[in-house]
Amino acid sequence: MPGITAETLQMIQSYAPIILMAVIFYFMLYRPQKKEQKKRSEMLNSLKKGDKVVTIGGMYGVITAINDKTVTLRVADKVELDFLRSAIANQQNVG
Repeated sequence: MPGITAETLQMIQSYAPIILMAVIFYFMLYRPQKKEQKKRSEMLNSLKKGDKVVTIGGMYGVITAINDKTVTLRVADKVELDFLRSAIANQQNVG
């Protein structure tokens, strides 16, 4: 190939492992994390009144009210607590 010298090939070969590691990093770490974030965001956006949920602190409850930022959970008879929507870890009645 005209214009490609031995020095250029050597330089390309020296950068190849770094580029390969970046590609591996993307597919093994960054991409799955983005998928998890998207899945969690969809779960938080689909919350509705009556859903059974668990908070990140391990508290179980039923959603009695919900707005853009907060969720009110009934955790026992006549006991309702307000949480940030982001404090919900998962839904129990999915399926």
